[in-house]
Amino acid sequence: MPVLALVAIVLGALLGACATEPTRSAEPSLTATPLPTPTPSPTPLPTPFFTNLPDPELAALIPDQVAGRAVVIPPVTEFSITPGDIGQVYGEVGLRFRSLQLAFISQPRLSLFAMRMQRSFATTAELEPYLAEAARYVGIAGLHRDPWTLQPVAGHLVWERPEDNATLTGTRVYTWAIDGYVFLMIGVDEAQNLAMLAALPGEPSPTPTPLPSVSSSMSLEPSASP
Repeated sequence: MPVLALVAIVLGALLGACATEPTRSAEPSLTATPLPTPTPSPTPLPTPFFTNLPDPELAALIPDQVAGRAVVIPPVTEFSITPGDIGQVYGEVGLRFRSLQLAFISQPRLSLFAMRMQRSFATTAELEPYLAEAARYVGIAGLHRDPWTLQPVAGHLVWERPEDNATLTGTRVYTWAIDGYVFLMIGVDEAQNLAMLAALPGEPSPTPTPLPSVSSSMSLEPSASP
């Protein structure tokens, strides 16, 4: 076979091999696709509790007498109000009420509602959005916030509201919270009200910061020359 023909055959074979060599695919991208940020689910609100179960510890907080008068503390079987019922007065705070105890004095009239709540516990200041409804619940006509004041009474920090034209002269309404308890009280006798408040647990009144004494403060006057 002539040399030129042999060379042509070899070159043809090589070119055919090159033509059939698979094309190398592009390298995969190493850049990660960002994942969507998950949207946090809202924390579900507690379910109101419409069963009134005995709570001996809660009942034991209420004194048997105040100002020399007997306090009636009926068993839960004798009243139909439940934690969920009065809880509607206190909005999101009231959703966490789990037990209720009533107490009263007939003359002079005093009515007390004591509620135990599950965590998280409320403070007295956090009851502010519900003051108007609390007043309405115990018979106060005005559905507005203005008459309530946050102040120390009988050693406790409480919300206090005076009488209006729907109540007897001298009526006071109080509500406060402490360590998982919320109290709502209405009474017409000041001495009796104060005695009941003092007998129940409550947030201590804030202690004012004492002013520095004159002797401990540095004098701003220049010292006398010898």
